[in-house]
Amino acid sequence: MDERPRLSLNVPEPEVRPGDTPDSSRVVIPRAGTVPRPPVDVDPKEIRDLAYSIIRVLDREGEAVGPWAGTLTDEEVAAGLRHMMTLRAFDARMVTAQRQGKTSFYMQHMGEEAVSCAFRMALEDGDMNFPTYRQAGLLIAGGYPMVDMMNQIFSNEADPLKGRQLPIMYSAKDHGFFSISGNLGTQFVQAVGWAMASAIRNDHRISVGWIGDGSTAESDFHAALVFASTYRAPVVLNIVNNQWAISTFQGIARGGSGTFAARGLGFGVPALRVDGNDYLAVHAVAKWAVERARRNLGPTLIEHVTYRVGAHSTSDDPSAYRPKTESDAWPLGDPVIRLTNHLIRCGIWSEERHKQAEAEVMDTVIAAQKEAERHGTLHAGGKPSVRDMFEGVYAEMPPHLRR
Repeated sequence: MDERPRLSLNVPEPEVRPGDTPDSSRVVIPRAGTVPRPPVDVDPKEIRDLAYSIIRVLDREGEAVGPWAGTLTDEEVAAGLRHMMTLRAFDARMVTAQRQGKTSFYMQHMGEEAVSCAFRMALEDGDMNFPTYRQAGLLIAGGYPMVDMMNQIFSNEADPLKGRQLPIMYSAKDHGFFSISGNLGTQFVQAVGWAMASAIRNDHRISVGWIGDGSTAESDFHAALVFASTYRAPVVLNIVNNQWAISTFQGIARGGSGTFAARGLGFGVPALRVDGNDYLAVHAVAKWAVERARRNLGPTLIEHVTYRVGAHSTSDDPSAYRPKTESDAWPLGDPVIRLTNHLIRCGIWSEERHKQAEAEVMDTVIAAQKEAERHGTLHAGGKPSVRDMFEGVYAEMPPHLRR
């Protein structure tokens, strides 16, 4: 009789299911300010431990501490808070608009605002982002008009993309925002290719790739790291680990690597993890990685540890796969509240000023929405011309399309 053990597979399971009590003890959080800041030209082999820790600047009292603090002025931090508040208000209005039938689809950023808003402030005009669908903060922090964003969401007559993209899949070359792709993962390797092209032209511009935790299971993720490490491309590669890929928890895609950042180690790429709900930490790490790329020192892989508070999209019901109170138990807190507390502690903000800012931001968003709706919504008002779907596709339109 064959007494060898029968083969079996390991199927990762989330720590909690709907109805369970959330438990965040698995998330090991170092004290703010305790993770060292290496020199920009450090040898990746010397900072392997940064792929397993979490870089944090804001402590529990809202004070900025440690070697990663001090990359922004008080005025820049206040502007960053307003960017996050704007993105959150924008989300609220667009989710309501979707429920009212003014658009078919929307994806919000609740809990992840610091990642894209802070990162954009470390870039220069001319740099190119290859984003996923949850980095609209790159546009808002970069000064892109909200009216144009809403026109695209409503697919109306003023839609800059002429109704040819799914709502929220923006494209703005002049704002360093490459067209969003619904095929997840593709743009990670495209970001590397763009960076390589910039280097071949002896340009000064760098690129930034974005991917979610779930999409790191795609082959494009690994191909991007091969080319980035081999050719030392001037690119920053970001993994936004918001714990959930649609309805699948992060452990499925992470596998046995321990952290997503650790995957960069096998390619010889500097890999860091940062508190994605800490605006100051995200900016500091982004600035470090951007400078490294700008100085021709090669790519950096960053894992932003955050949490998707809301549904994956307006088509999703997260209560079907996670406890309703899980977001309340998330140990890294709310990025807007944390930065607000920091500014209050610094004496340049107050509860009263925050309420006033919230009202001002919402007024601005509502005004933009009214302007966009003048051009039409999904089921009312002006629409892009049918002719537009054929424009910009061929250098010379084929006869059958012309007919």
